[in-house]
Amino acid sequence: MVTSSSRRALPPAGLGLVGAGLAAVAAIVIPLAVSAADRAFAIFWLFGLAFGFALQRSRFCFASAFRDLFLLQQGRTMRAILAGMAVATLGFGLVMSNMTPNPALGLLPPDAHVVPLGWHTVVGGVLFGLGMVLAGGCVSGALYRMGEGYVASWVAMGGILLGLWGASRTWNWWWQAHISHQPAVWLPRYLGYGGAIALTLAALAGLYLLALWWEARGGIAFPAPAAAESGPSFGERLRDLQRTIFVRAWPVALAGLGLGALNVFDYAYRHPLGVTGELARWADALAGLVGLAAGPLLGADQLSGCTLTPESGGLLTHGLMLDVGLIFGALIGALLAGEFKIRLPADRRRYGQALGGGVLMGYGAGLAVGCTIGAFFSAIPSLALNGWVFGASLAVGAFVGVQVIKRLL
Repeated sequence: MVTSSSRRALPPAGLGLVGAGLAAVAAIVIPLAVSAADRAFAIFWLFGLAFGFALQRSRFCFASAFRDLFLLQQGRTMRAILAGMAVATLGFGLVMSNMTPNPALGLLPPDAHVVPLGWHTVVGGVLFGLGMVLAGGCVSGALYRMGEGYVASWVAMGGILLGLWGASRTWNWWWQAHISHQPAVWLPRYLGYGGAIALTLAALAGLYLLALWWEARGGIAFPAPAAAESGPSFGERLRDLQRTIFVRAWPVALAGLGLGALNVFDYAYRHPLGVTGELARWADALAGLVGLAAGPLLGADQLSGCTLTPESGGLLTHGLMLDVGLIFGALIGALLAGEFKIRLPADRRRYGQALGGGVLMGYGAGLAVGCTIGAFFSAIPSLALNGWVFGASLAVGAFVGVQVIKRLL
């Protein structure tokens, strides 16, 4: 979220096309260097680059989607998210049906974001929704804005890591007292793939229409696109295409559809999109430096999705390449568009707001086993009921966050 408190910026020194060129060279060299250890590292780096570039060019953020519904009665970003999840639902259905042909047997498809559903999902969703509005962006939003130079987003990321560490320290209590007793509700087990996909698409379509109605109720109107000039030359067409891709903001609907397709490719290759599992590994590693690592977490190895015990085995992981690639992709997009600046909040309260919101997001993501990407954007296409409950809880938390923001402004 870009507010008046974050408009003051330090001008870039000698950046632009030269900086973008250097970043692009590094973006090519890095996957070549790591592919010798594991080709999947390079693939996830490319996924991360595409993810970050698309987020930056479209200003695509889950926090703004929920916030704008309640603050501005504008649902354009939310409708893009719903469209992206519809694309991912169809693709995930194909992938999962190949992995688990008979869902009635009780087996869950590997790596699908289907996790136990209970009060921890609700609490995690509400905390995350509140935190993302206070911080001015969700976890993926913080990552891509870090690549743009938003200092508040770096502060928010510090809060996210603190929150994830706190979730790790309390996970065993939550597991023993509640989570271990809750069911994982996967819709194809009860409705078959056809019924589960049809129900999910119908619900997404219903919410899309509801967002349109909400906008109409608020009097939102969008201007008609300007008529294109007649007879541009071939060179002008090429320059216009270059500006459309690298300079002008992308339509948010296009980004939503593209991210839905990217999620399908990611799952077909290895597992659905998710960013907080790797961040939890960072948080635990940093805590370990001062002797405060969480230690073994009960039941976490039984769960899929963005668990608090992500893949291990050294510095390089698939999650590291995805998350750092996301930041790098956003950096390249910002440099090419001339939008990279070190932005310092004009109001010092934004630092505390970003840090506190980040802590709430981190704890909520740890508790609900994912953020808006893993526990929502990937869980609903996984045909999991926990995705819907997390999404509804996000809306409640975001609504509360908007009321808080109104009082802070």
